[in-house]
Amino acid sequence: MDDERPARDVAALRAAIGACRLCRDAPAKPGDFLPHEPRPVTVISEDARILIAGQAPGLRVHESGLPFNDASGDRLRTWLGVPREAFYDPAKFAIVPMGFCFPGYDAHGSDLPPRRECAPLWRAEVIAAMPQVELVLAIGQYAQAWHLGAAKAASMTETVRDWRWHLGRNEKPAVLPLPHPSWRNTGWLKRNPWFEADVLPELRKRVKTLTE
Repeated sequence: MDDERPARDVAALRAAIGACRLCRDAPAKPGDFLPHEPRPVTVISEDARILIAGQAPGLRVHESGLPFNDASGDRLRTWLGVPREAFYDPAKFAIVPMGFCFPGYDAHGSDLPPRRECAPLWRAEVIAAMPQVELVLAIGQYAQAWHLGAAKAASMTETVRDWRWHLGRNEKPAVLPLPHPSWRNTGWLKRNPWFEADVLPELRKRVKTLTE
């Protein structure tokens, strides 16, 4: 982001992000154009005290324009202990992924990583526009790298395992690292039962406190 750019109010910021076509017109890697028309999907809130920092929209989210409108979202809402109506209440949750648009698929049919254009251009401004946020749920390695910086461990598992230390660093907003709720991580959840036993109760407690 250009540090000389004047601060915008939330409505203007939403409009600017909605009109962004950088990954289509001027990709960070020459020739690596977004393979479809961009459709940025974010929920920027002036009221929410919780920010869900994910990776990037999948195809179903791209088609609907509704974040986490898929099986991953169903699992995430179960983790949070909230129904759909509460999850999509912008007074309760802001939802800002690292990449705003569906990045497309790789040769194996998996979602590509978040586009590299988004975070450098937008993220600092978006975070600055939501000073009321008290808790960031950093979902997956890309969000954890941005929100935790050098505090991120070498692997996602190690980072999530250090969740107590991250929450106890007395920083605002607090950051709680989480694995991605994708079905692809079902095996990880089975291998790491401490996540459901230890992390989820604390997560739900904090969500309840910050959304009531």
